[in-house]
Amino acid sequence: MSKIAVLTNDLQHDLVNKNQERIDAVDKSTPVFSQFLNDIRERGHHVLHLQLINLEDDPVAERYEGGHLPVQKGTKGAEILPVFLHESDILVEKNKDSGFYETDLHDRLQNLGVETVIVTGMQSQICVQTTAADAFFRGYNVWVPSDCVVSARDHDRIRALEWLEGYCATVQTSSEIIGLLDETGELPRKVFLTP
Repeated sequence: MSKIAVLTNDLQHDLVNKNQERIDAVDKSTPVFSQFLNDIRERGHHVLHLQLINLEDDPVAERYEGGHLPVQKGTKGAEILPVFLHESDILVEKNKDSGFYETDLHDRLQNLGVETVIVTGMQSQICVQTTAADAFFRGYNVWVPSDCVVSARDHDRIRALEWLEGYCATVQTSSEIIGLLDETGELPRKVFLTP
């Protein structure tokens, strides 16, 4: 059983289609990102999609124009974009940015025997960053493929990757990660030294 899982964040219709900047960022990354997910599946590793579901009574959930609450349970807008989804993938609902906050994600990963998580998706500076940090707090070996995380503004993505690399994750490209998996069968744990 694989000890490696990819976690995607918020690759959902309402969230991606919020504005043209997000649409463009996701479109630009989709060929590499979807290939990476396929490569991971072909090598027998897990793919879990973190699916944001906004609760009607959440006072901090972002509302769109006209007060519309996006990504409500059971709506088309909450569904994962088909280009990223495979029937073998696992869906995990979340109600906040981090995939670990008040969810069963940790239990699911433990039941799968996962020790290393590869955190991907949107947006780099919010859901990717908080999910990666929460994974690190729980003892996971955290990796982030720099070309499989997106933000509406590229400077937010760059800033998030710098923070992740300096704090809780190993950041490399998806092809470097696949190459390392093919060569060694694993992803080594980063040794963190604080200044």
